[in-house]
Amino acid sequence: MNNSCLKIPDMFQTSGPDHDDFFAHRCIWVNGPVIVGAGPSGLAVGAGLKGQGVPFVILERADCIASLWQNRTYDRLKLHLPKQFCHLPYFPIPEQFPEYPTKYQFISYLSSYAKHFNINPHFNETVQSAKYDEILGLWRVKTISTSSSDIPCQVEYICKWLVVATGENAEKVLPEFEGLQDFGGHVMHACDYKSGESYHGKRVLVVGCGNSGMEVSLDLCNHNVSPSMVVRSSVHVLPREVLGRSTFDLAVTMMKWLPLWMVDKVLVLLSRLILGNVDKYGLKRPCLGPLQLKYTQGKTPVLDIGALEKIRSGKIKVVPGIKRFSSGKVELVNSEILEIDSVILATGYRSNVPSWLKENEFFTEDGIPRNPFPNGWKGNAGLYAVGFTRRGLSGASQDAKSVALDIAKSWKEETMQKKKAVAAGHMRCILQF
Repeated sequence: MNNSCLKIPDMFQTSGPDHDDFFAHRCIWVNGPVIVGAGPSGLAVGAGLKGQGVPFVILERADCIASLWQNRTYDRLKLHLPKQFCHLPYFPIPEQFPEYPTKYQFISYLSSYAKHFNINPHFNETVQSAKYDEILGLWRVKTISTSSSDIPCQVEYICKWLVVATGENAEKVLPEFEGLQDFGGHVMHACDYKSGESYHGKRVLVVGCGNSGMEVSLDLCNHNVSPSMVVRSSVHVLPREVLGRSTFDLAVTMMKWLPLWMVDKVLVLLSRLILGNVDKYGLKRPCLGPLQLKYTQGKTPVLDIGALEKIRSGKIKVVPGIKRFSSGKVELVNSEILEIDSVILATGYRSNVPSWLKENEFFTEDGIPRNPFPNGWKGNAGLYAVGFTRRGLSGASQDAKSVALDIAKSWKEETMQKKKAVAAGHMRCILQF
């Protein structure tokens, strides 16, 4: 990417007492798109642009690629879906990896992916704002960079195309609970949870019953902890496999021939046959089917990998919603009071796009593209989005390919026009001479 950007202030370098202050704010022209986010979505777009010969810059607030996977996941995590549904474009997950790779194997794959395509993000650059300049017809992306020193440096990138690749899970959700400040025990979000090893002998309340809540509760059980898991709303629990075949793979196959509502009916029926009636354990099913709920509201069904067995045996206690906390205790909505030592908030994540993108047409107030998949990847004025499909890595990969091809087409057309203009100028000079 040596020729992808131009540091504009470099043309005006001077010396003097105000020199350091002057260069604390840099302005950089990018001859290609700026991609915000170096997770799987951003890497996939970068790989596609590399293949088309388009220069680009990737901005990443953390000090590594895939920071969600590297810094905010628990040790026991494995991919919930088979690897064939999780690889990025143009570079598959190694065959020697198991069907459900561990988080460490997937991180290794992403590192190999970035190395293979020679993708080098600008780390430790936090985007403060991105706004389209109507007069210039360009995007102005302002960042705070701490990559070169301990002193923050303001950088402004100017570009014609902006790719938002921060995804649906950029920020943790921390709901407010009455009295939590008076609880006095240890409270953390599931993104900071690593292992149940340090919880031995403690009474732990896990708030949330999605895949994270279920797996954290299971991990605690495996470390001889008996957690209580708060189930505040309905949830779909599906077997991870049906007769040795991935449930997701089965659903994808059925959707080629059947409408979504019918696939949902089949999945719920199979779930009842394999897992039994989970309602009696406090896990009530939603009215909407698992896939329809996922695609319309972003609520992912739980793929059971052992937590349900612990629930049946009573090792994981399912409890209703929270009314209030007090010192060392929690009162539930059914008036039951539990004495607890720690709270783990498996309360999910959200998009952070509204906090920095100054635009209100393409994205909703929740930071999700207004147009649903597969039409949510392209906005106006060179704005694109990847990683917001509510269809996991496979959906992000599909959008990444569309974005890279669309930008490459525009970039090549513009480059060709510039070359023709330069050639015409040279010809006029020759004729005049």
